[in-house]
Amino acid sequence: MSKVIYAKRGRIAYVTLNRPEVKNAIDPEVHRLLWKTWADFRDDDAVDVAILTGAGDAFCAGADLKTFIPPWVGADPLRVRRVVGDGLGGLTRGLHRIPKPVIAAVNGWALAGGLELALACDIRIASERARFGSFEARRGYHHGDGGIVRLVNTCGAGIALEMLLTAEPIDARRALGCNLVSKVVAHDSLLAEAELLARQILRNDQLAVRSAKETILDVIGRPLDDQLRIEALNGYSCVANPAIPGRLQQFYARTDAGRAGIHATEL
Repeated sequence: MSKVIYAKRGRIAYVTLNRPEVKNAIDPEVHRLLWKTWADFRDDDAVDVAILTGAGDAFCAGADLKTFIPPWVGADPLRVRRVVGDGLGGLTRGLHRIPKPVIAAVNGWALAGGLELALACDIRIASERARFGSFEARRGYHHGDGGIVRLVNTCGAGIALEMLLTAEPIDARRALGCNLVSKVVAHDSLLAEAELLARQILRNDQLAVRSAKETILDVIGRPLDDQLRIEALNGYSCVANPAIPGRLQQFYARTDAGRAGIHATEL
């Protein structure tokens, strides 16, 4: 069976890291398979949301220390520069601007590069058994595939400093408290909760969803005036969406689904 299981059901793409015997560590083959998978997800108009998870009791233990890391020991600077666009499996860097939403269903350990992979997803929900950590400093290096950048952007410098300098893990409840995940759920309902989240996204206009994602990513770290300008440009550009007139007519006629306080939006 493939080391990365890729399936499509409805408008949802399911990506499962499938090396449970090594906690879904990413070796060079998995790296290449993930690049191929995310490129297909980006280009396939039949799917709009992806759910990423791991087989067995781990989400991902990061890069395979036996096969992925040794070639970099003593690597010359030119080689580093040539592959700086690769990221880890593409999603962390290189394919990180896919406009479609990606949900991480963190079922167990998200460690090192696995933490980076989870952070590269747009929304993270965690099993009660999930654990998050960065042990690289114990072995003489630190994140190079977005772990530091995204941890600071998501949780703040304080949490990033604690996790990276102590190289101690945090559990799912602590991850929820520091904004690393948006929800902690019972382990057996993790995939169902991820699918619910995906369907909530899918009920919306996908042009608006993708524009909102792009806007959020584009405003990070910019001065306030730049942030406001980017939001206005993207927001008002959405009004050109050809689906809007029909939906406005439904709103005026009070026939649109999900009117606040009246009835729930169908999924």
